[in-house]
Amino acid sequence: MIFVTVGSQLPFDRLIHAVDKWAETNKKHAVFAQIGISSSPPKHIEFCQTMTPDAYQENLKKAALIIAHAGTGTIISALELGKPLLLMPRLASQGEHRNDHQLATTKYFSHLTNISVANNETELVTLIDQLIDANIIYSSSLETPVDPKLIKAIKEFIDPTAK
Repeated sequence: MIFVTVGSQLPFDRLIHAVDKWAETNKKHAVFAQIGISSSPPKHIEFCQTMTPDAYQENLKKAALIIAHAGTGTIISALELGKPLLLMPRLASQGEHRNDHQLATTKYFSHLTNISVANNETELVTLIDQLIDANIIYSSSLETPVDPKLIKAIKEFIDPTAK
């Protein structure tokens, strides 16, 4: 199953529409998306607007591939589970966020083995196909383990009270 998530703060219709268009011609791959409050829901994938933390974790665990915005919470969760992650950053120029910090986030994490980055819808679709063709989405662990100190540092950066 491919799990798509846009996080809990804002919708990300550009990402959802790109995956939905891909799913229209790739029906043999199950796709489930958490889409946020969207004015234009997808037609070819199953979805919900929001989900409980438990449901979110369950979908992350079941996913062979996670497609997401460049939110650090999703990145940390995917790294902890050793899941392949395809990121597409929200862009301020598209009205998707107040600034372009997600571009910096993808640049920082793009060197990790299980993270791929698409800068637009065309790259996203191409990378989904490449990951499937290379059977990368069926790998359940990282080739290079993520240092627990990195995970801890990211968590503490997000929430200085985190232990």
